[in-house]
Amino acid sequence: MPIEPGTYELGPTDGTLSVRTGKSGAAAKAGHNLLITVERWGATVQLAADPAQSVLELTADSTSLTVLEGTGGMQSLGDDDKAGITQTINQEVLKGTAISFRSTAVRPDADRKLHVTGDLELAGGINLVGFDIEIADDGHLTGTASLKQTAWGMKPYSALFGTLKVSDEVQVSVDARLRPAG
Repeated sequence: MPIEPGTYELGPTDGTLSVRTGKSGAAAKAGHNLLITVERWGATVQLAADPAQSVLELTADSTSLTVLEGTGGMQSLGDDDKAGITQTINQEVLKGTAISFRSTAVRPDADRKLHVTGDLELAGGINLVGFDIEIADDGHLTGTASLKQTAWGMKPYSALFGTLKVSDEVQVSVDARLRPAG
C-alpha cells in the first residue's frame, strides 16, 4: 500500500544525511575518499495526492559535519586525522554558514521516483539543484544529489601545493524513514 498523502518529517533519529568526497591531482593516491555524516539536520516532506504538488524542505547545521571514514590513501585515517578534517570543513570550507533546501518543482516518473528541483543555500550562495528521490510504500526515502562546490563559490580543499585536491563534485545522500509530522 503506497504511503498516504500528508506531512512527514525526518532527521538523524530516522536515518542518515551524508556527504561523499573524492580526490584528484598528481598526489591523489596519498589522499582519502571521505564519508562525512551530518549530525544535526531535519526535513519536512509534504506529500500531495498529486505528487507534482508535493513540497520538500531541509535544513542542516553546517557545523555538525563529522568525518566517519576515509578510504584509499597511503595510510589509514586515525581519529585525530578525522577530527582535523572536520575542523577544516567547519572553519575553512563551510564557515558555519546556513544549509537549506526548498523544492520549487516535483515531477513523478514511471519508476516510482520523484525528480525534485529546488533552491539550495550553501556557503552563502543559492543555486538551483535537481535530484531523484524514491519513497517506498513503507516510507523509506532515499536519494542522492551531485553538487559542485565551485557552483557556490567554494574552492575545493587542496594540500601538498595543490597536487592533492578534494574533487569539485561531491555526493549528498539521504537514507531515512518518514514519520508523520507532529
